Amino acid sequence: MKLEDLRVECENINLDDYISYREDIKKNMEHPDWLGDFLKSDLEYLLNNGSKIWIFYNGDEYVSSMMMIPSDEKTISKFGLDLDYKEVVDYGPMFVNPNYRGNKLQFQMLEYLDNYVKKLGYKYVAGTIHPDNSYSITNLLKDDFELVGTKKFTRGIRNIYIKKY
Repeated sequence: MKLEDLRVECENINLDDYISYREDIKKNMEHPDWLGDFLKSDLEYLLNNGSKIWIFYNGDEYVSSMMMIPSDEKTISKFGLDLDYKEVVDYGPMFVNPNYRGNKLQFQMLEYLDNYVKKLGYKYVAGTIHPDNSYSITNLLKDDFELVGTKKFTRGIRNIYIKKY
């Protein structure tokens, strides 16, 4: 399955649908705390301040979703990075409907995001992943991210990865 063959929504996202899809994914996860769970009000704020969500569909069935969040000084500090926050974007929560796992969709979403943020002029991409989430870690390493640290956050311990363009 190719991401490019799916219908994508990335403007005027229905946040109630997005949250419903995310919660559906979490119900099917062994470790639901690995997936970010912004409140609707947080998502509204992020979308009004440069963030973007993409939801991919096969017909009317959701397949996957990804998010891009421009960094800020607080995030850079929290990640322990010595970078100009204006040059950094964070790849937020990514998830794939269990019916579509095994199609290399997460890696395709990473490539999609890479192309998008390069066009916007970002120099760095950050991402955080639970140290036991080997599938996501493998995809980030395959996409040329480097492990730069591990920190404990509100949601628990996370590896911090950076990719430089």
